Amino acid sequence: MKFFFVILIVSVGLSTQMFAQTGPPEPPMGKRWVMNPDFSDEFNGTELDATKWFDYHPKWKGREPGIFLPSQVSVKDGYLQIKGEKLKKDTIVKAYGRELVFNIAGGAVVSKASAFLGYYECRMKAAATTMSSTFWFSTVKNYEGPEGCDRYGLEWDIQECIGRSGDFAGNFFANGMNSNGHYWYTDCNKTKHDLKASSVKISNTELASKDFHTYGGWWRDEKSASYYYDNRAPKHIKFYDKKTDKPFDQPMRMRLVSETYPFPWIALPTDEELADPTKNTVYYDWVRGYKLVDVNDDNVNQDYETNIKIYNESVYFPVLETQLKGSENKTVKIPLSYKANQKRKIEIMVFETTDRTKIKWGRKVNTKIIDVLPGYGNMQVAVDLSKNYSKSIVYRVQVKMFPTDWDKKSKENLDESSMFFTIQ
Repeated sequence: MKFFFVILIVSVGLSTQMFAQTGPPEPPMGKRWVMNPDFSDEFNGTELDATKWFDYHPKWKGREPGIFLPSQVSVKDGYLQIKGEKLKKDTIVKAYGRELVFNIAGGAVVSKASAFLGYYECRMKAAATTMSSTFWFSTVKNYEGPEGCDRYGLEWDIQECIGRSGDFAGNFFANGMNSNGHYWYTDCNKTKHDLKASSVKISNTELASKDFHTYGGWWRDEKSASYYYDNRAPKHIKFYDKKTDKPFDQPMRMRLVSETYPFPWIALPTDEELADPTKNTVYYDWVRGYKLVDVNDDNVNQDYETNIKIYNESVYFPVLETQLKGSENKTVKIPLSYKANQKRKIEIMVFETTDRTKIKWGRKVNTKIIDVLPGYGNMQVAVDLSKNYSKSIVYRVQVKMFPTDWDKKSKENLDESSMFFTIQ
């Protein structure tokens, strides 16, 4: 005979899941987020990590009149810095079958690896000029389209902004978060089209250059993505899918870029602001990439930078209330989430209690200890109630997180949470 559990979660204990912090959104059940080192850098050294990054754009010289130069890219004071500057004289470059004229220096940092799906975020302070401060991905080549004679490329913009306002059409780029998804399509007649998803704007009255903000994007699948700005609620997009059901089906490289935009979209930066070191530089505090793996997959390398504490470590119940099916052997699967910077132990204890409002302890009916792996995990823990099943009793579940060297004599824990459930 099968039975059901009604679980009511009450805010009891030390759980920290509501604290504001960086990091990926809640993973799907049975999965956990782990750091992807190919797209993660704290920029704490004295030079750009050449194993991960180009200090130039491999395929693009820059948008006239701004040229990408490695000289404008540096790592110092704990930041990746890209500086905009006026060139002493015009620079003429022959590329793409024509002569390009540049008189402003910008910069581009491009990942050497290509990403496919996952969550990516950076903490950035825009330059206080009209040069861009950006965080985005794109393909490195065009791919065969659905008709065979057509081609397509992809661009996923997590954040695209400038650092000051002005009298131009793109003035709204000076604040908040501006995100897009472009399906760059060339039809069989060689005509190019920007088949763009609906743009996402998360507003803020403050200029993007006023302070650091965290910008994140979850490339969920080939059809959709979500955007995250600081600790605000996310916004979501569906990629343009009139040409193919799964348009974003190719890997892309991460790009951190400061470029010029043409008027009337954006005015060019002034010589004065380009000469001002308090205005002409975009600062990237860090960039981090995450990938989804099975919650218990211990074959994933999580050794990124062991001294970096990504999470406020916590263990908690992710839902306010739920109804669960019990199995024939009277076990119940309790939903549980955790955030851990290294391997941890979690103790699960189930008690009987006669008065939920006074949180009185009763007889302990089950104890279980599990090991969890680093990252942000969302899982179900099977609890055996075969010897203690009763419809008339309110049960309390308490979970505690400990270091791996914890023993039962220790009373200190890293975090704890509780919830009540009854059997229906």
